[in-house]
Amino acid sequence: MKKLYLSNSDKMISGVCGGLAEYFEIDSTLIRLIAVIATVLTGFVPGIGIYIAAMIIVPKKQFF
Repeated sequence: MKKLYLSNSDKMISGVCGGLAEYFEIDSTLIRLIAVIATVLTGFVPGIGIYIAAMIIVPKKQFF
């Protein structure tokens, strides 16, 4: 079973978009572009709020 984690290797701010890209096995640039467009179209506050919530909720990948 796949799990969603913040990316340790593909991150610009916190790894949310990189983690989503790894989960869905697509390019992280596409995820970032979609996130920016959605944030601009919704008036910034909802998009930024969702990103901050994802930073808090999505766990970091633990390496043992």
